[in-house]
Amino acid sequence: MTATLDHADSGLTTIVPRQYVHRAAVSEVLLTGWRPAAQADTFDVRAQWPRGHALFAQSGGYQDPMLLIESVRQIGSLLAHAEFDVPLGHQFLMRFIGFTATRDMFVATPAPTEVELHTVCRDVVRRGKVLAGMRYDVTATVDGVALATAGAAFNCTGPGVYKRLRGERPTRAVRLPGLPINPALVGRTSPDHVVLSEATGGFGNRWELRVDCGHPIFFDHPVDHVPGMVLLEAARQAAHAATGMPDALVLNVDSSFDRYAELDEPCSIEADPVGVDDTGDVQVRVRGLQCGQTVFTARLTLRTRTR
Repeated sequence: MTATLDHADSGLTTIVPRQYVHRAAVSEVLLTGWRPAAQADTFDVRAQWPRGHALFAQSGGYQDPMLLIESVRQIGSLLAHAEFDVPLGHQFLMRFIGFTATRDMFVATPAPTEVELHTVCRDVVRRGKVLAGMRYDVTATVDGVALATAGAAFNCTGPGVYKRLRGERPTRAVRLPGLPINPALVGRTSPDHVVLSEATGGFGNRWELRVDCGHPIFFDHPVDHVPGMVLLEAARQAAHAATGMPDALVLNVDSSFDRYAELDEPCSIEADPVGVDDTGDVQVRVRGLQCGQTVFTARLTLRTRTR
């Protein structure tokens, strides 16, 4: 186990090593420290959400909910490397990830949002002495108030096993990304951040995934498949477009991943609004299809902003 990174007593703030959260750019590291809690396999992790982010920017007085998803994703790789001794270079496959939050979780303030993420690791599986996978549950608090719960699960494999499973696959797409749909339909201001394009011969609420391997955040470093965060952003954008609610807050995500999304095969994103609950929140089901097989599914809850 490596030394924990915790400067709470000194009042100093830093970030965790970028390699631990699988980011090449230090600007994309959201986690600022961690320390073991009283119970076994339980940790207190800290994050800071910037007021201005190139991709996940504030809008209408709220932080982008995708910052919570990315923070939860980073927790898994951080703890795997720093606390469960997974060597750098191992590959991670997310099985599921999601959250349920109150609107107050994302209220922006005049300073960056400081988030405490109490994390409990469960169902820890090892092959020999090496971690093969686990799930973890997270409670997110701001100023001591619990405002969201989240969870994720992943498998991890060594480089040799991964190469046998995947072979020599390219880390750049040969196919050019399709033209982005109108950014205003999906709550974006720049077409560069749109991950949906019109599907060829498509129908309502179906798009083709735009795979732009040159995007500096979605593709922070070379990979041989479409990252899970790109798929989740596609689900979020599809939910906005399908409901006609581009400014709505996403307060719930429940997603699972069935297989890798390949870089050079078309991937369809389909959204199905399934109704409105008693509070007025809108439920949307999204799935990604590639070569006739389901790549991922997600269920999202959208709520109209009030600020």
